[in-house]
Amino acid sequence: MKVTAVIPARYASTRFPGKPLAEILGKPMIEHVYRRTVTAKTVDRVIIATDDQRIFDCVTAFGGEVMMTRDDHPSGTDRLAEVAAAIESDLIVNVQGDEPLIVPQMIDEAVRPLLDDPGLQMGTLCGRIDKIEDYLSTNVVKVVCDRHNRALYFSRAPIPHPRDIPASELPARLAELGARRHIGLYVYRREFLLRYPQLPQTPLEILESLEQLRAMENGIDLHVATTEFDCHGVDTPEDLQRVEALMRREKLS
Repeated sequence: MKVTAVIPARYASTRFPGKPLAEILGKPMIEHVYRRTVTAKTVDRVIIATDDQRIFDCVTAFGGEVMMTRDDHPSGTDRLAEVAAAIESDLIVNVQGDEPLIVPQMIDEAVRPLLDDPGLQMGTLCGRIDKIEDYLSTNVVKVVCDRHNRALYFSRAPIPHPRDIPASELPARLAELGARRHIGLYVYRREFLLRYPQLPQTPLEILESLEQLRAMENGIDLHVATTEFDCHGVDTPEDLQRVEALMRREKLS
């Protein structure tokens, strides 16, 4: 089976305009993401999808493959679907363009279940939650799964809810919950991805502002692989400084 990783990259950003071109250790962030993604063992091809000529020229300059897409897509998934319609590939992986420390094994962990099970249409990743503030934060998306690693629900609320654990004891007993943080890396079968943006928005998707709930509300099984690796996304200039410091330590280790 052929697997293509697509990295959506927009120049416009409310909190951090031009984020994909922000330099980290002398290279643009999008180049770091690209070079890590191409080393994933399950990936055959990597394409950066953008609507901005500056990003297009940057990717061309460092030798990456890039595709210009429309500038009116409401989401990264729609941009992904435009790329999928133009290529031949069995699986499409959505790799976030603001994860310059993405670990290639994370991509492999998400892809392999769909390689092994032809019935799966969509997959994603989750990791453990170690801090009570992350469990309680509405900015951290949580996921609960069944015994077969299929998602039961995604929420910004703290799930699963510990009915019998007093709030005062929760920080010390957080590990008992088995709470999982959702990691926004997705794998789609190409045929499903082409249909996905055409599905109407669903009530829970709108309520939680979580696009993956659209698939679940339409009866799609969503496989959730667990990873032990951490994510270090860049949303602000302050995040960029933190990631650069981590990269410096990584190079020294």
